Amino acid sequence: MQPVVIGDVTWEPTPEIIERSRLTRFMKRHGIAGLAQLQERSIADPEWFWDAVVHDLGIRWYRAYDRVLDLSEGVMWAHWFGGGKLNIVDTCLDQWVRGPRAQPEKTALIWEGEPGEVRRLTFAELDLQVCRLGAALEKLGIERGDRVGVFLPMTPEVAVSLLAIAKIGAVIIPLFSGFGAGAVASRLNDAEVKVLICADGFYRRGQVVKMKEVADEALKQAPCVEQVVVLRRIVREVPWTRGRDHVWEALLDGEPDHLPTHRLDPEHPVMVIYTSGTTGRPKGAVHVHGGFPLKAAQDMAWGFDLGRDDVIFWITDIGWMMGPWLIFGALSQGATCVLYEGTPDTPGPDRLWRMVADHQVSIFGAAPTLVRGLMVAGEEWPRKHDLSSLRVLGGTGEPWNPEPWLWYARNVGGDRLPVINYSGGTEIAGGILIGNVLTPQRPCSFSGPVPGMAADVVDEHGQSVQGEVGELVVRKPWPGMTVGFWRDRERYEQTYWSRIPGVWVHGDWAYIDPRDGLWYVLGRSDDTIKVAGKRLGPAEVESVLVGDSAVQEAAAVGVPDELKGEALVCFVVLRTGQAADAALKERLKERVASEMGKPLRPKEIYFVPDLPKTRNAKILRRVVKAVYLGLEPGDLTALENPDALKAIGAARA
Repeated sequence: MQPVVIGDVTWEPTPEIIERSRLTRFMKRHGIAGLAQLQERSIADPEWFWDAVVHDLGIRWYRAYDRVLDLSEGVMWAHWFGGGKLNIVDTCLDQWVRGPRAQPEKTALIWEGEPGEVRRLTFAELDLQVCRLGAALEKLGIERGDRVGVFLPMTPEVAVSLLAIAKIGAVIIPLFSGFGAGAVASRLNDAEVKVLICADGFYRRGQVVKMKEVADEALKQAPCVEQVVVLRRIVREVPWTRGRDHVWEALLDGEPDHLPTHRLDPEHPVMVIYTSGTTGRPKGAVHVHGGFPLKAAQDMAWGFDLGRDDVIFWITDIGWMMGPWLIFGALSQGATCVLYEGTPDTPGPDRLWRMVADHQVSIFGAAPTLVRGLMVAGEEWPRKHDLSSLRVLGGTGEPWNPEPWLWYARNVGGDRLPVINYSGGTEIAGGILIGNVLTPQRPCSFSGPVPGMAADVVDEHGQSVQGEVGELVVRKPWPGMTVGFWRDRERYEQTYWSRIPGVWVHGDWAYIDPRDGLWYVLGRSDDTIKVAGKRLGPAEVESVLVGDSAVQEAAAVGVPDELKGEALVCFVVLRTGQAADAALKERLKERVASEMGKPLRPKEIYFVPDLPKTRNAKILRRVVKAVYLGLEPGDLTALENPDALKAIGAARA
């Protein structure tokens, strides 16, 4: 397998950027000469390092911890900050409303709805809503440790809900706003959710997406749910169950303006967030107060250089890890976060760029797939708006191709901003690999591991490699690592720790360039294609295809072949106005063959109107392959666009 390492350095930091960065300030404070020394010391002395991180990020404690790290149960079950007491809401909200660092009138949240309405909440206003909802949930019978489902669009109430649930020591169960009833029910039942918070609906591409009806259908299959809180986002007539359903506004009316924040152990669960598996039921990753929010804050502060003066806008949903990451990470650092409920191209392809200008966004992030979609509309759309407030761009969700990376850097960043690449996962609570504002960049690259992450690339024997593709692993635990899957200890151990004893195997192919030390991720290792003994990742084939001016996006999969073992089959979405004819198909096949070698010439290329994606814009290659081969596709609950499967299923007919 060959890595996607393309192009010259596209961005270098100025002395001013280096000097003002939070990473530089941290290293100066601790007498560290540079990033290599920081990484080495963070791995060699984790107790010193994570204590220093806690203080650098301003994570607050009611009672100081006695010990940073306890490995008495092994690396799989590491315990952090033993003896301490905290609640992450104290860091994210309480400290900004009262106390020496208070900034109660500073804007905490900016929300924009798809129709265009805008709401802003200061930290004081957010605190008021959080206290009232927390008190209301307690009146509904929610006690410490109870699970509360959050089935909401990205409105201010989603942040209020997360913080209120955490404030009273309950456990958040975030659900994708686009889920169907079956997906909602399976998660409610698995977590034994007691109260569900949902909306009557929300807007998507100008249409109302009904949520209350979906929730009601799910509750027929989830008898564990006793009460439902309904946010009237659309203010429409919805089915109602008296005694069970409560209007958000009415429920909060009359509740106290202040509610004490529960003092909790660092390993008290804050959230169970479900990830879709290739087979079987979704996995519930358990995250704790002393883990997920700390990791989110560190990645924001050191990777994206976020501080109190920043406004961060990331295109996400509460059901994707990046939703809670955005809210907890930004608020913990006293920054402002922007939430948006709608689609990125409604009413036009400049919707996001107009929002960046209107809300003076300084840090903007999106999935590579979203960027690929927006670039098709043309470079004139971002250039219509004043994007001078931006200082950092981000991307996460799946591997980049060079062309959209360069388009993003050029047309959104004006060739003056870093594109911070970010890769990790739900169970990580953030990133394994990340960029930063201190390191020169090439397209699609990472500066390296997040400090404190003992990341490595290994061969099939578990030996470290550079200059060749291998498995991405993590050799030591970190705060933010899931404390297991919800009531499924064995599945957690089997998923991450069974292949190499004592080592977290993440399931991604990665590569370290020996010339400059930059890292690259090439896709999921279970998506690997092996043609005539040659192993390749989908990303390298897809990058070749997307490099053609006719192609918007592509998915490459391997299918059984008697002669080669596997053959390469590609599904291609064309740009508007391109003809899906035999000549183009032949041109694309020849393009892959000429750039990657004749043995890798695709057996077939199919033109399809869309590729199956999750709501957070990841292409589901395993689903593409399974549907094409007529096999069971596994868990589809995260699928955003099921209609995309029809063309793929028909391709082989």
